[in-house]
Amino acid sequence: MAAIGDRLGCSGPAGVDVVVGEGDIARLRETVEKFPVASATLAVLLRYSGELSDEGALAAESATYSTLQAGAEFSRWKAYTEVVLDHGEAPAVDVRRTDDEMIITLHRPHRHNAINRQMRDELCTAIRVALADTTIHHITLLGSGQSFCSGGDLAEFGTRSNPATAHALRLAQSPSHLLNQVRNRTTARIHGFTLGGGIELAAFARHVVADEGTTIGLPEIRMGLIPGAGGTLSLTRRCGRQRVAALALATDTIEASTAKSWGLVDEIST
Repeated sequence: MAAIGDRLGCSGPAGVDVVVGEGDIARLRETVEKFPVASATLAVLLRYSGELSDEGALAAESATYSTLQAGAEFSRWKAYTEVVLDHGEAPAVDVRRTDDEMIITLHRPHRHNAINRQMRDELCTAIRVALADTTIHHITLLGSGQSFCSGGDLAEFGTRSNPATAHALRLAQSPSHLLNQVRNRTTARIHGFTLGGGIELAAFARHVVADEGTTIGLPEIRMGLIPGAGGTLSLTRRCGRQRVAALALATDTIEASTAKSWGLVDEIST
């Protein structure tokens, strides 16, 4: 294994922020060279957010993510990325109650359940109901169609007028903040593509069950951003900051078996 810290402006054992296999060093170096601001920002955030409360860590992530949306690396990605808009659908989240269980299903299968504003708002509403209703003893989080969740909807990336507005909205409507409050009674069942915000949200659950064909990844750095759906808290809590950094900086995706060995998932279903 190789430890890489100096490329991110760090030195010595205390400065090690990423630990990867020898075969991933070239990929790590390439990512850091192409996206130096996002890479260094993630390393610093991961290193120090562990000293904050959960609420503080999520707020720090939101402020950092929003700031990067105003940066040159994200602007470059956006300029060369064609996205397809998708308007007018309902519902984006299906909520059902069975006895003392609430089943929440992300329901944009034609977009691999990419998280847009509608889905975010409906997910927040569902979790608030679970917080208020003490007779709901268990929450199951699912995704419809071929994937659990492919992350944020690219069509809505960077559409807010300024970073301050984006940060304020993210704090007011935060599925990650709400999921963190109900995590001890939540099970997430993931399958297919579980990328970016998908794995970040699922990782808040007390128990994560992955289909053996699940594909997990954190693509945000290569957009000039960082994980922004709570992953710097939820993923770090499960597998440590160095593996989170490795997944974001040096690895395209990992399979379910690797995720289980890291502690990102608790069980693999066949």
